[in-house]
Amino acid sequence: MFYEDLSRYEYTSDGDTFPDPDPNSLRFVCFQPPYERLNVGWLSGDEPWTSGPAPVGFTNNLLSIIEAQAINLMMGIHPCDFCAIPFDDLHPWYVPRPDNHHASWGTGEIRVPGPSGTAFAAPRLIGHYVVDHGYLPPRAFVDAVLAFDPDAHRAARHPWIPFPWIPDDVEAQWIE
Repeated sequence: MFYEDLSRYEYTSDGDTFPDPDPNSLRFVCFQPPYERLNVGWLSGDEPWTSGPAPVGFTNNLLSIIEAQAINLMMGIHPCDFCAIPFDDLHPWYVPRPDNHHASWGTGEIRVPGPSGTAFAAPRLIGHYVVDHGYLPPRAFVDAVLAFDPDAHRAARHPWIPFPWIPDDVEAQWIE
């Protein structure tokens, strides 16, 4: 699914759903975001994208955010358009391919606080694009990733969510 970098997010209109990162929990929050979401890293093999060396610290920070967040998880997985060799049926989708450092299939998204009421919305597959294909996101996103620590920036009412802008009136829900 391709969206131009820094375009308005339109992948889903259902709002943002943040699950509890604890794998033993069935708790989550879902809300219409009070921030504007901008796309980053929704790449396609049919569209051009920028490549280049990432600034020092960017890749590690990005991978930390991906590890901490799994927003808007969907019922399927998305394969990388740039990896030419298909998986066989026995290869787990979450295991990196030979010669890759990050899994080349993904599900879900991340949110990174940006300037003035803006959050960047990226697929979790962005880690693979950066690490294994040399994708260089826009400078505004790079700066936001370098400034964001998901362990330090959490919502006051929902401290288990690694994102600071969860509205105070949002109630946690549980999958039954």
